[in-house]
Amino acid sequence: MKKRNKSTHSCQSCVYKINMASKSVVTLGVRPLSHSFLGSASASVYLGSNSVCLQQVRHRRFPKFVVRPSTRRPWHVRKWTEKRDESLDTSNENFIKEVIVDKYAGAVSSPLKDGPWERNPYMRETRRAGVLALKLGTLMHWKKDGTPFTVTVLQVLDNHVINYVPPEVYATYPSHNPHQGLRFGLQVVGSLSCDPRQFSKPYNNLFLKAGVPPKRWLTRFLVTPDAAIQPGTALDVNHFKIGDYVDTQGRTRDYGFQGVIKRWGMKGMPKSHGTTKSERKMGSTGGGGDKDGIWKGKHMPGMMGNHLRTMYGLKICRINTRYNLLYLAGVGVPGLPHTFIRVSDTVLPRKQRSEEQMSQVSMPTWFPEDAEEDSLPEELFSEDVFQFTEPSLQLEAEES
Repeated sequence: MKKRNKSTHSCQSCVYKINMASKSVVTLGVRPLSHSFLGSASASVYLGSNSVCLQQVRHRRFPKFVVRPSTRRPWHVRKWTEKRDESLDTSNENFIKEVIVDKYAGAVSSPLKDGPWERNPYMRETRRAGVLALKLGTLMHWKKDGTPFTVTVLQVLDNHVINYVPPEVYATYPSHNPHQGLRFGLQVVGSLSCDPRQFSKPYNNLFLKAGVPPKRWLTRFLVTPDAAIQPGTALDVNHFKIGDYVDTQGRTRDYGFQGVIKRWGMKGMPKSHGTTKSERKMGSTGGGGDKDGIWKGKHMPGMMGNHLRTMYGLKICRINTRYNLLYLAGVGVPGLPHTFIRVSDTVLPRKQRSEEQMSQVSMPTWFPEDAEEDSLPEELFSEDVFQFTEPSLQLEAEES
């Protein structure tokens, strides 16, 4: 075998000599050579002093699954802050907690400083704000005729109105739908007060206008101007009435990357008679003559769950005013237990309030001065729901 002359040797790693002094080149899909080659004697032969050595890299294939973004949206402020070890002793830590309690405790329990905004009557086209509720689970209830049915229990925890954006300002937002015009504004609602030290300063500044502690969860509702609520107003279960129909929205369970059997309920391939490593596959696809190929929307393996879903038209059959509990007739409320759910008035046209119910709606929300009695009843039931405090069976005495 003939020895190759070093002067005519071609680099096997596709080395390109680029004179940076003569022209600038922007190269995509390349990476520098290893440090071992750059430090060898061959590097001085092929590379000059004003040269950069780059190695060509072929474009890789796209990943087989979708990588969900874990970063916040650019228009959202940073929520969490790094935990700082300030070497505080027990006395200093207790002092800081007392200062936080003195600053926010009175603001949460006290009424509004300027009083509520103008209260308008409820109209057919009015859209009110909703609340953030914690999903607790499901229970069994019975009607007075003995028919059993399942209810979903939601707890409204420490809800306050954080901000209101009028329609004129909301129209300038990127998320505004131009087809809505100036019909709706934005009502920001927060739930579950937390220690402000665990949040960033820009996030804590969002609550200065409302004068309430920083909330763990924030959401926004589209409201009409006649149903706007002043920031700092507390929201509870009295925002709704017995017999109202509500829509619930939450994030479903995250199953991750799943196959077609788990994700779409397909049958799969045969389990025996020569089948090898194909028991849980979907089989052949893409045929069909003129309709060949994979069309958009084809059921295939992929990420399952972790989507926002809305359950429409659930009836409120029971309310507990002591623990702020909502009992919704039916199941299927999206979300796992101990996750927050958005609850608002339903948008279904056939489950809107009647004329009699419209006169009883608390606009824009319920205030303590709206109570007809000094103390509210602890339990409120629908007319057709059996109350556990009532006897389940009544027998008439027979005359002897």
